Amino acid sequence: MTQELDDFRAFLTKNTPLIDVRSPIEFAKGSLPGSVNLPLMEDHEREAVGICYGKSGQAAAVRLGHELISGPVKNERVKLWKRFAETYPEGALFCFRGGLRSEITQQWLAEVGISYPRIKGGYKAMRQWLSHQADATIASSSILLVGGQTGAAKTRLINEGDAGRPISGSIDLEGLANHRGSAFGRRITAQPTQIAFELALGVALLRQKAESNRFLILEDESRLIGRCALPLSLQTARSRADWVRVEATLAERVSHSYDNYILGNLQEYVDIGEPQAFDIFSKDLITSLERIRKRLGGQRFKELRRIMLDALLSHRRGDPEQHKLWITALLTEYYDPMYEHQMKQRDLPPIFRGNQREVTEFLLAQCG
Repeated sequence: MTQELDDFRAFLTKNTPLIDVRSPIEFAKGSLPGSVNLPLMEDHEREAVGICYGKSGQAAAVRLGHELISGPVKNERVKLWKRFAETYPEGALFCFRGGLRSEITQQWLAEVGISYPRIKGGYKAMRQWLSHQADATIASSSILLVGGQTGAAKTRLINEGDAGRPISGSIDLEGLANHRGSAFGRRITAQPTQIAFELALGVALLRQKAESNRFLILEDESRLIGRCALPLSLQTARSRADWVRVEATLAERVSHSYDNYILGNLQEYVDIGEPQAFDIFSKDLITSLERIRKRLGGQRFKELRRIMLDALLSHRRGDPEQHKLWITALLTEYYDPMYEHQMKQRDLPPIFRGNQREVTEFLLAQCG
């Protein structure tokens, strides 16, 4: 009997292992968090079948598909699906619409003794359903934003505030976007596509809703986190949500920024074994400064770039502390005025303000 799963809420909430049998180019545009791309057809094969379909119809396209994926090619793909299914017997598979590609995959697995379910409606149905659920969850949730000046360690508070664990009800938007949220926030690995970001956020919202938390706790982000845009429903909700403000001294904010953007970023390159780690790190830092050149103004940009280059030279010689000079200047002359301007646009004052410990205690009390 053909197995189809249509309870999207159940398997997405449970983090069900998923095989995405779409082509690599489709997968690269966005897929469900944690899904693995084990395609029925590679990109060139799918393109050839598509051309055949346009010229000669479905039957001819199906015949060509079976010709292209036969013998050792078919055996290798079935072996990969079988290995995944045996490793994750609770999993499922899907294609774009839950049609021919997932049916064929399911059939070929059955031929080697594996009964594995497919997602009814496929990726398209899941994406539409998840988008609707995300908007509904945002609209029905009591949202509490965590705000504060750049360097106030808001993300750390959300992710580690409950004895080293995330605070209940919180979602790390910057983590989902793989970006630290400022001009210097780019990570060494690429950001997800907009579609992938929205799907990951949708799943995170679904899981938070399942836990019935009192508040949905988010960092107070702008519209864009790097190149990932917040959904319109969240942008709207943000404007009327209650918020708390994390206060930190300038020294604390400089130290946190230094740890993240200097020591942390460089260490990421070192950890992946990049032989030119320091050179790439240096180039990224200068490129980040250039992104805000127009906003800084020509003269101030030149001054900060000079300080940054001196700091990089000192860093290469073993003393990275000089980076704190340009970090201090950037915080006080660029990020702080911009933040205060944004705060003047807000309709609501913070419902609580305090240092890291005080805000953490307040949030934990609200979530208790």
